[in-house]
Amino acid sequence: MSFQRQPKEVSDFVAARKIDEKISFTRNDHEVQGTIFKILEQSVIVEISTEDAKKINVPSNLTVVSHKNYKVL
Repeated sequence: MSFQRQPKEVSDFVAARKIDEKISFTRNDHEVQGTIFKILEQSVIVEISTEDAKKINVPSNLTVVSHKNYKVL
């Protein structure tokens, strides 16, 4: 038995996001710029530089950022 997925409303802001769009966000008191790699329901996966990954202390150049916590450049 499987359940049907219910359609969810997406805000205009989220609907306007696109892969490879440039964004900026703050993490650990550092302003970071990156590129949207994947768009999720509540957040985006962002590709950042290796240098920025070291500055914000993350193990890879991909990080998750909530839709509430970034600006589009």
